[in-house]
Amino acid sequence: MKLTLASLLVPPLLLLALVPGFAQRPAATALVPAPATDAGPFQPQLIAPGGIILTLYPPTSSLLKRERLGEAEKYNTATGGKGPITNVINIHNPSIEVHLATDRSLNGAAVIVVPGGGHQILWVGPEGADYVPYFDKLGVSTIILRYRLRVDGYEPTTDAVHDAFQAIRLVRAHAAEWKLDPAKIGIVGFSAGAELSAPAALFFDEFAQHNSEAQDPLAKVSPRPDFVGVIYPGPSPFTKNPATPIPANVPPSFIACAGSGDRVHALWATDYFTAMLKASVPNLEMHIYGRGGHGVGGKERNTIPYGSWRERFVDWFRDLGFLGTPGNPTKAAADVAAYEKRAATK
Repeated sequence: MKLTLASLLVPPLLLLALVPGFAQRPAATALVPAPATDAGPFQPQLIAPGGIILTLYPPTSSLLKRERLGEAEKYNTATGGKGPITNVINIHNPSIEVHLATDRSLNGAAVIVVPGGGHQILWVGPEGADYVPYFDKLGVSTIILRYRLRVDGYEPTTDAVHDAFQAIRLVRAHAAEWKLDPAKIGIVGFSAGAELSAPAALFFDEFAQHNSEAQDPLAKVSPRPDFVGVIYPGPSPFTKNPATPIPANVPPSFIACAGSGDRVHALWATDYFTAMLKASVPNLEMHIYGRGGHGVGGKERNTIPYGSWRERFVDWFRDLGFLGTPGNPTKAAADVAAYEKRAATK
């Protein structure tokens, strides 16, 4: 039987209300539609000030539901419509929101952050915009992915995963213009968002082979991430099939989750880690914390070690050379090349 991306992924079974610790997420008011627009594809609204928005696909793409492109996204704010946007639904024209670091000459790295929300909603504030100032201090650019949701009629294992790969291609295509290092572009997913980042580490060749439409200007740009973050994840392809093939040029992965306080997600994190470890994938790192629940987000939690997982990510990131001078080869790239060479001799 031929293995495909869709057959290897596990459709999430948890509804939003059943996600452990979901009440820790910020309180919010009722969803309201964005202002009406003229005829044509809907243009998404900024989540955080100072960014620029690029839609992922041309309007003619066969990956889109063209009859729904004009529908407005619905935004939710924290303080009665006057505060920042915390979450969004009704996404039919998926996009990236680009926040270029103030000093990209430090390293030229870029992190595509993929919010969670059980495929029912996107927590673009706590698992998106909150990371912009944190990464900016490091000279790292932050890109918030707004992907399509099951609640809006899409299939996460295909439509949303396609959005993740297309986001990687779009950022890499603009690397020279944005003064980014094209070898330092990766993806970090949270909860349901990690159900996109995990397959991004595995199926980039399959995506490239099957998504190269002539009208897509990104068709020849690599969708492979240079690093992957899997944070309090939903099920990965390894949950359904522990023997899911791992490509020889698999990127390094960082995994973090609370333990018994977020048991199901910790087990899913372990599925991913165990499969990668059995394959001796280099630069694999996982942190399971003794205290904490689901959805720690991007704010500092000084009272528990789990709140410092971002610092552990940065330690790993720095050690692999991603915070080094732009253009210089990373340790991660050298280790990937060595692993790929060993695989070729087996």
